[in-house]
Amino acid sequence: MTEIKPASDPAELPVNPGPYVPPPPEGPKREIVALGLADPFRWLARGWRDLYCAKGIAVFYGFFFWAMAMLLGAVFRNLPEYTLSFASGCLLVGPFMAMGLYEVSRRCEQGLAPDLTLSLTCWDSHLGSMGMLVLVLIVLELLWGRASLVVFAVFFNTGMPSTTGVLQAIFNPENWEFVAVYLVVGGIFAGLVFATSVVSIPMILDRDTDAISASITSLQVFFSNLPVMLLWGALISLLVFVALLPWGLGLLLVGPWLGHASWHAYRGSVKWLDSAPTV
Repeated sequence: MTEIKPASDPAELPVNPGPYVPPPPEGPKREIVALGLADPFRWLARGWRDLYCAKGIAVFYGFFFWAMAMLLGAVFRNLPEYTLSFASGCLLVGPFMAMGLYEVSRRCEQGLAPDLTLSLTCWDSHLGSMGMLVLVLIVLELLWGRASLVVFAVFFNTGMPSTTGVLQAIFNPENWEFVAVYLVVGGIFAGLVFATSVVSIPMILDRDTDAISASITSLQVFFSNLPVMLLWGALISLLVFVALLPWGLGLLLVGPWLGHASWHAYRGSVKWLDSAPTV
């Protein structure tokens, strides 16, 4: 017969481990700064100082902003069905150009001489994060275009229209109800794009963070300081509109000016509590 062994002493039985408790997150700590309505004007003043500090670099970037605007206008006039596609291309290139201006402002802030070559290559060590962020912005832009076409189809009951049909309807004063709804939908998506990118790109440059963390921080800045951010967005829109008259020549100055000011918007909105920024 098989011998039955007595039960072991309970004190000798293995004890099940407790639930896993992850360690506290490590890494740079930051806080969102409470902003006032005067802050956007301070950012513009500091951006102007940086522009004056690196006038030659500003002209270089200003020319590319102007060239993109002129090409977009030419596509709109001659091949309107490709306007959204070209705008997506500008959205792909624009953040990398903006990062170059942020690098110039960062060097000015650190007391270093601005360098055009470094500004043109500062994104190469952040390519993964920048690629992900640009992908998110392009997806939002494509959803924006699709939502605009749906609004058109609802109002005119003609199915999904071409881009040409949408543009013709927008500039017809008899369609004011459609234009109002179209602008509301566009404003929602424009606000979402702005909220996602208002400080994310300079944060990637400054802290070499990932795109998701940068976008979340950007959204926190936007919604924590909503009146100030809306004022900042309105100032950007106003300056860009004025710069487009005549022939977009104002973009030679306003484009780099707003780029430098956007760096200071990030620096004024996000306060880091620990280590120094990446160099």
